[in-house]
Amino acid sequence: MGSDPLLLGLDVGTQSIRAALVDPTGQTISYGVAPLETTYPRPSWAEQDPIGWWSAARSAVAGALRSADVSPDRIVGVGLDSTACTVVACRDDGTPLRPALLWMDQRSYREAEAIGVTGDPALKYVSGRVSPEWMLPKALWLKRNEPELYDQADRIVECTNWFMFKLTGEWSLSLNHCAVKWNYARPEGGWPRALIHAVGLDDLLDKWPDRIEPLGQAGATLCRSAAEALGLNPGTPVAQGGIDAYLGMIGMGATAAGDVAVIVGSSTCHLAQSSGGVFGSGAAGCYPDATVEGLYTLEAGQTATGSILDWYRRHFAAAQQAEAEDRGVNVYAVLDELADAVPPGAEGLVVRDDWQGNRSPYKDPAARGAIVGLSLAHGPGHLFRALYEATACGTRHILEDAAAHGLDVGRIIVGGGGAKSRLWMQIHADVLNRPIHLPRETESCALGSAMTAAVAAGLFADLDAAARDMVILDRVVEPDRRNAPVYDELFARYARLYVALRDSRVVPSAD
Repeated sequence: MGSDPLLLGLDVGTQSIRAALVDPTGQTISYGVAPLETTYPRPSWAEQDPIGWWSAARSAVAGALRSADVSPDRIVGVGLDSTACTVVACRDDGTPLRPALLWMDQRSYREAEAIGVTGDPALKYVSGRVSPEWMLPKALWLKRNEPELYDQADRIVECTNWFMFKLTGEWSLSLNHCAVKWNYARPEGGWPRALIHAVGLDDLLDKWPDRIEPLGQAGATLCRSAAEALGLNPGTPVAQGGIDAYLGMIGMGATAAGDVAVIVGSSTCHLAQSSGGVFGSGAAGCYPDATVEGLYTLEAGQTATGSILDWYRRHFAAAQQAEAEDRGVNVYAVLDELADAVPPGAEGLVVRDDWQGNRSPYKDPAARGAIVGLSLAHGPGHLFRALYEATACGTRHILEDAAAHGLDVGRIIVGGGGAKSRLWMQIHADVLNRPIHLPRETESCALGSAMTAAVAAGLFADLDAAARDMVILDRVVEPDRRNAPVYDELFARYARLYVALRDSRVVPSAD
């Protein structure tokens, strides 16, 4: 009704910021969306301007309020998620000193190698190796390559931490981010001080806020300057933010043992909860207390999936864009029609989806994408279908690897913007040869953020209670078993292609 409370979920993605107004039943009332610009100064580098984030947040929130025609008095809580690990070097007042190193930035691969060879016990939780995407390698790159800026920085934090400061006026850290991307592990005593010392980053600890809060922690409120900027009321409860994919898992209700959340966006993240650790796989890691205190969260992922489709759209889909404009539809609807007319297997095309390296199962930042098997008979539909099939093969590889190391894969729940494509989801079901469960709300990250806001506002006792009322799984995509032989063969070729390409790659420059 017109006076019922609403929750605001802020989803800070790679290509845009989405502001969702959600009611306590989990129904999205309205969205506001504002684009973000990414720059790529060199191969494997990616940066964004934090000032642009805040400007986009203001625009997105204003759009959501305007679209729903609601008073800010109805907003009773704010939740936040963002990309990880997007690193910001800034002053104590939040003023950035340089563009943020976006999560997909791979420049610190040498620093990641230096951290890995220490053999520190904390590395157990990250399958023995850190990714160049994470906090310690990026901070070490800054110290080695931009030492004056590093020394000037009062804070070296993540996008979520920076946003929480902008929203509340107070610095804090998210336990979710720290456990997943900062090598923080409670079973090992918290911060890996020996590891930090071994790589010469002792002074980094002084640049991190002291307060570490669990995902969704209540207690903080919207400060006056943020309220004025966003058109909201000061004092509105703000839940501690977290990683977009982890909020997406909550927004999909994938919290039971064996549930696997697959969040398909610019990248794809795979998450599963476990009462005990699952170690030794090629997953990004198995993190204690990352989502629910007392449980482990196994995470794996693909660095580029939706961003590959966007790459194709920007560079090669001018004709389809023109057709879409003439028909008044989204360009991806036209591309899906072309791809749907092509048989499974794309008539011999096989693609490696390693445009920005391989996050899982190889943790190989030097891996690169490839399109193999082209002939003059192939057209845009073949190529676009092959891109879809490659990303699904990447998910299959990750799940097979995790299962081989003890993960009991049960329900597979898919959310994120990619879940809007009927064809992409059918290809996932066919390549995996498993049913795919789809939630009512495809924007699961924003819903998960709204759920934390609902808990912070006191509408629910905890996230489990919020999930019971706010998450609805309303569709199942069954695999077409007739396609299993084709996709078994395609997957085998996909896996072999990585090995064949490994020795012919160009190593990214870190200079």
